[in-house]
Amino acid sequence: YRQMMSEKRKSQSILISGESGAGKTETTKIVMLYLTTLGSNTSGSEEGGGSAEGEKLSIMERVLQSNPILEAFGNAKTLRNDNSSRFGKFIELGFNRAGVLQGAKVQTYLLEKVRLGFHASGERNYHIFYQLLRGASEEQHQKYCFHDGITGGLELANFFHYTGQGGAPQLREFTDESGLKMTLKSMRSMGWSDDKIDQVLSIVAGILHLGQVSFESKMSDGGQEIASITDEKTVADAAKLLGVDLQKLITALTVRIMITRGDEIRIELTPDKAQDARDALAKTVYGAMFLWVVQEVNNCIKWENDSDIRSSAGVLDIFGFESFAVNSFEQLCINFTNEALQQQFNKFIFKLEQEEYDRESIDWAFISFPDNQDCLDTIQARPKGILAMLDDECKLGQRGSDKNWAKRLNETYLPDKNQTVSANTRYSASKMQQAKGIFCVRHFAGQVAYTAETGFLEKNRDEIPLTAKSLFEEDSSDLIKEIYDVQLGASEEKTDSGKPAKAKTVSQQFKAQLSSLIEMIETTDPHYIRCLKPNDAAKPKLMTRKRLTEQLRYGGVLEAVRVARMGYPVRLDHAGFFKRYRMLLPSVAEDVLPWSMEDEDPQNLCVKFLDVLLEEGSKPVSYTNADGSISRANQIRMTQRQPEPMVFPKADVQLGVSKVFMRKGPHDKLEAHRVFHQNASSTLIQSWMRGMQQRRRYLIMEDAALTIERWYRGCMGR
Repeated sequence: YRQMMSEKRKSQSILISGESGAGKTETTKIVMLYLTTLGSNTSGSEEGGGSAEGEKLSIMERVLQSNPILEAFGNAKTLRNDNSSRFGKFIELGFNRAGVLQGAKVQTYLLEKVRLGFHASGERNYHIFYQLLRGASEEQHQKYCFHDGITGGLELANFFHYTGQGGAPQLREFTDESGLKMTLKSMRSMGWSDDKIDQVLSIVAGILHLGQVSFESKMSDGGQEIASITDEKTVADAAKLLGVDLQKLITALTVRIMITRGDEIRIELTPDKAQDARDALAKTVYGAMFLWVVQEVNNCIKWENDSDIRSSAGVLDIFGFESFAVNSFEQLCINFTNEALQQQFNKFIFKLEQEEYDRESIDWAFISFPDNQDCLDTIQARPKGILAMLDDECKLGQRGSDKNWAKRLNETYLPDKNQTVSANTRYSASKMQQAKGIFCVRHFAGQVAYTAETGFLEKNRDEIPLTAKSLFEEDSSDLIKEIYDVQLGASEEKTDSGKPAKAKTVSQQFKAQLSSLIEMIETTDPHYIRCLKPNDAAKPKLMTRKRLTEQLRYGGVLEAVRVARMGYPVRLDHAGFFKRYRMLLPSVAEDVLPWSMEDEDPQNLCVKFLDVLLEEGSKPVSYTNADGSISRANQIRMTQRQPEPMVFPKADVQLGVSKVFMRKGPHDKLEAHRVFHQNASSTLIQSWMRGMQQRRRYLIMEDAALTIERWYRGCMGR
């Protein structure tokens, strides 16, 4: 904040990353609370939303109140984390010339819609479902058709298909009942009317009922197996709550419509395909509703005039690098994001290094920094990038498949008969992996194997079926139409007037968002927060070394260290350098190299010290004095393990205007000799002290013995 308010008034960005459960979401909250508190203006900024409660809230409070809503619709319990963000977000806080917060904007990335249809044992779907099922009042139970009598004794959260697959576990930190209260409070704080809130919750309930729709098999007139809905009442409840026409919903679930050369072809679905269509429809509705919720939040917290914004502070809460036993489209997009952010991080580190070297007049032209552009090109470049070829495969319609796409990838990157690694070494696949449709990409954090036949094409298309379009566009509620329009705006490519809009694939949308994000970050002063999880058991005072090392690698920290080490990672001011290492030349006379820096120029003294050091270091080590004697200190040095000679290229130590720059090799040798001389000196001091203690003890014992002798002789004489 202080940097943003400095003379340049340059916008800032904070990039928070880490794996699930490392604390990204909580860190984001802390950073947001701090920045909004600094930018709050208690005397003003009370332009509110649509309700009386909303109008009482300041901009700071409204920005903070947006978090519970986004968490309810975008967070879920996973095996690693009770409140895991299943999407990435960038929150931009706008400040005026006086540093007062004017509003905020939220940009979201890649919601994990696949979770809606399936989640593993011990995990949960999105929080909002459990909050509604466990926190709803009796009146809401009746309104949303949550009839406890039909569950067979099961809790509602375990009864519904979309919430009960993982056992619907409770959260450790807070209850779903309190979560619903917090979510409703935040919605009202945003200025949402009770009617709007009721419509949103109705759609949530409608999605739950949609998941309960089951299908049975029957034979068509043509003798083919087709799907028939088992329970019409369940579909009717879903249609009523979603605000869509019942017959159109049944058609969307059991029929696929294709347009071929202008002719409409209706295909009756089998029970398995109908179940897939049901889950696809639920994902479409929920994904569209999530985008609508984000838009509504932005409408409430955004600033009114761009001219009022002098600078901004952005907070990026993004998913960390992922590598699982089976990796799919989501992991490729996530790792592509981290690859792009790592390149930006490397450029930032290089820029800082370059500025430091220029300021100190250090020659840095020979220093090379790692560049992962070849990995980014392997993933995104047209026409042979992995995602570009995935888009091309999606254009083939029914002829395209995950298997064909994987085959084309191998033919492009591994053209030779026995080739298993691409020319740029970023893409690889063994013969066994090729047979299984698996390919590997070598990222900055390590190699990841992706399984092609996990629905890459389907996830990338993310198409809205023609039957679903008819369902949303005709005879549907105003809110569903509004939600659908938001979805179309995000998924369709703008074209010239008069031409139909082209649907964008998920990878195209994601690449555009990522490109915009990187451009924005490059116009700001970036700051980085890496969240690390000490163990996977969520226990205090337990640190697993291997897991921490993995996270440091995945977070790009080890790569950043490698970048720094390629230049001159060790820097000391002239005075500190001379004082620290003058002790390495104890035999050099005072007139050749003084011990004191008084009345001496530190830079010239360092130049002289370095020349003498390299000259003495090249000579054979000798501990004998000119007269052939060996001092006590040298006798001790002779008994110790000898360090490597102080021999290294002079270019590895450069003298700047105010600092001495060293590579790791010379620094390690100087430190080894320093420890060597310190050990010898400490041993000499210890031997002197022990000798003095023993002499003192001897004199005391001698005096005591003489006293006893005198006393005894006196007694005998008397």
